[in-house]
Amino acid sequence: RSSSYQTPLPSLLPLLGPSFSSVPFNCVIKREQEKCMEMMALDDPGNIPEFGCPWMWDNLSCWQPATIGEVVEVNCPKLFYQHMIEEDFEPGKVSRNCTEFGWSETFPHYIDACMNEDGNGSHPDVMYFKSVKALYTVGYSTSLVSLTTAMVILCRFRKLHCTRNFIHMNLFVSFILRAISVFIKDGVLYAKEDSEHCFMHTLECRAVMIFFHYCVLSNYFWLFIEGLYLFTLLVETFFPEKRYFYWYIIIGWGTPTVCVTIWAVLKLQFDDIGCWDMNDNAAIWWVIKGPVLASIMINFVLFIGIIIILVQKLQSPDIGGNESSIYLRLARSTLLLIPLFGIHYTVFAFSPENVSKRERLVFELGLGSFQGFVVAVLYCFLNGEVQSEIKRKWRSWTVNRYFAVDLKHRHPSLASSGVNGGTQLSILSKSSSQIRMSSLQAETPAT
Repeated sequence: RSSSYQTPLPSLLPLLGPSFSSVPFNCVIKREQEKCMEMMALDDPGNIPEFGCPWMWDNLSCWQPATIGEVVEVNCPKLFYQHMIEEDFEPGKVSRNCTEFGWSETFPHYIDACMNEDGNGSHPDVMYFKSVKALYTVGYSTSLVSLTTAMVILCRFRKLHCTRNFIHMNLFVSFILRAISVFIKDGVLYAKEDSEHCFMHTLECRAVMIFFHYCVLSNYFWLFIEGLYLFTLLVETFFPEKRYFYWYIIIGWGTPTVCVTIWAVLKLQFDDIGCWDMNDNAAIWWVIKGPVLASIMINFVLFIGIIIILVQKLQSPDIGGNESSIYLRLARSTLLLIPLFGIHYTVFAFSPENVSKRERLVFELGLGSFQGFVVAVLYCFLNGEVQSEIKRKWRSWTVNRYFAVDLKHRHPSLASSGVNGGTQLSILSKSSSQIRMSSLQAETPAT
């Protein structure tokens, strides 16, 4: 009886468009259906009227039993407004009348009551989510390419191997892992549109979430280590960098391991739902959120301390320049430190999660995705030491290439022997040294 009034779900989903919130539309429907089935199972059969309308799931809403003539009113299904981010948004209402023939059709219709005025489902927030997703996809892709290039440069040139650059390299790796984990998570969680995805309990799915949280935590901790290292470098006169570097490794990679392990154990014991991509249990979520907020707060304090030290040093009589040049240096130093310390995260770090959702998305997803690119540019590509080493290697390569071409024209036999230019130069240098040694031995009188 009730099945004839079920809502044709496939015809509504194309009108809604994709959502980029934490749960896809099909998963919202599936979870609402599960809740409805649970309420049906827990309800006392004696509550169902003998002459009336029983429980019904119409593919969108759950309708409780009612007597004939009773009108039941429910909120619009969550999938219609889960992507809305206005704080004062109120969902619409739909109703059904219980008749002697069963449940009536909904009035008003779902499309009229729950969708926006133009009736096509293209709510501005949907377009906003599309723009944010496109922004962070471009941002993480750009960061991934630039950071990988920076890692190759720092690993390739041995003269750049020092404690400072080793810390930069670990930070670069954490940014790379964070970008990769975002792409993997999106691919595993939201690539499929079937309902089987909604309640995945596979080890693979949960491993992806564990890896994602580990990479994000590691990234925050290496931002904290960058701030701690620079602050210690400015404060302490004698600084055993190598000894401290091992502690940095333990903090940067070890602490996130402990936090994520504790989170995974707690999720398994107390919140073992789906793929662990929902954070409904606030106490368990603080195992991840707490260390992140702590690292942001400490880094902000270190940032203020470093700015104070820089002001004192720039105002020292030993440093020349007028007042405008001093403030210019200070502004430049401050701007360089902001992406390295992740200071932009402090803007919304301690505000409630339901406040300024639009701005939060731009800062945490948009600007955050480009942070790796900015750090790679400032601390590798624009670094004077790195540029000098690249220029030196380039000059060395051009000189070797010039002599290799010159030897090829002057000594065709060497060129045809399959020996390259670098080997030819080494052969000539060895030959000349042997000639000098033999001539010295000839000039030395016998004893």
